[in-house]
Amino acid sequence: MARFWFFFFMLWATIAVGSCVIAPAMGWWFPDPGKALSPFGTQIDDLFHLILVITTATFIGTHIVLGYVLWKFGKPHAGKGWFTHGSHNLEVVWTIVPAGVLLFIALFQMDVWARFRVKSTFDREAMLAPLAEVTARQFEWRIRYPNPTRKFASQKEVDDWLAHPQPDDLYTVNDLHAPLGRPVVIHLRSEDVLHSFFLPHLRVKQDAVPGLIIPVWFHHDAAPGTFELVCAELCGWGHYKMRGQLTAQFDEDFEKYLHDLAQSQFDDGVAPQVAEK
Repeated sequence: MARFWFFFFMLWATIAVGSCVIAPAMGWWFPDPGKALSPFGTQIDDLFHLILVITTATFIGTHIVLGYVLWKFGKPHAGKGWFTHGSHNLEVVWTIVPAGVLLFIALFQMDVWARFRVKSTFDREAMLAPLAEVTARQFEWRIRYPNPTRKFASQKEVDDWLAHPQPDDLYTVNDLHAPLGRPVVIHLRSEDVLHSFFLPHLRVKQDAVPGLIIPVWFHHDAAPGTFELVCAELCGWGHYKMRGQLTAQFDEDFEKYLHDLAQSQFDDGVAPQVAEK
């Protein structure tokens, strides 16, 4: 039993590191690891991997030290116990080093988060041509598009549209469509509780906060397709079924989708009359 705790802790540390090594092959990772479908997503992956390397090195280093202590001092001895207040120098080192690592991470990620969070860095054309307003509610995503013929000349006009829905707006539920190859902006709000708008394949996540309208931008630059849109905030009993989809399309297909949506929404069921000659 003298070496029990050494083998116990080293076993679980080995299992933890081994699990991380085989995680990508087993699918225990981001969707499509290393293949984010947006430029911003690639930067998020880089930050994630940087932090993973730092934490892995820290984990392995501390367990090497732990293993050394357990191996050397884990066996029984008949000598008198020795009490110490510790080492002032060591305490200074293990305070300064983690603080330095955290400061490095904070400074390293500032540009990436500024691009995603600071409105002044958003693409101006995308801000003046909002893709949609997305309203989270228990338990669905309600999507309101401006009519394709509507053009906004200023941010004030965009704000007025957000504040006052128009009769010609287009609506869907859990089905967000977006054009490929350029930045787009949605405006996110919540009708009831906290939700979280999450596009895992694009690495885009933003809380929907009651009382706030929050602009969110993303840029899908991969092939067209349909991708998950989920709520990443526990928002009630139906949280598990609050799922939608993002359909990324070429510009012409997106315009056709809006045109078809308008025709379907404003169809009164009466066939147009053909004038008799």
